[in-house]
Amino acid sequence: MRKALAMWLFSTLAILAAARIVPGIHITAWPAAAVAALVLGILNVVVRPLLFLLTLPLTIVTFGLFLLVLNGLLFWLVAPLVPGFTVDNLSTAILASLFVSAATMIADTLTEPRSLEA
Repeated sequence: MRKALAMWLFSTLAILAAARIVPGIHITAWPAAAVAALVLGILNVVVRPLLFLLTLPLTIVTFGLFLLVLNGLLFWLVAPLVPGFTVDNLSTAILASLFVSAATMIADTLTEPRSLEA
């Protein structure tokens, strides 16, 4: 539970940072980013596996590059669901999803429990 809360916080910070770095991402206030991180996490758990299976042939043909579009589509889908969070277009969503994915991957590595064995 503690790691999930930490990852949600890191995702929120990553979305806030993406809004500052990636042009086309607009957030009115930090609570909108927190809700967007929560909705994005839920969509990644519930919808993404289904979309992945449905688009598996396209993903194989593009050597996995279609996963970038899939991640961008999920990021773009969050915008109409969360008031105060807008994404201008799909290319902006793909770029922002790359940034947020990289940031949360780094955070996941940092929050992973470490073994005391050498």
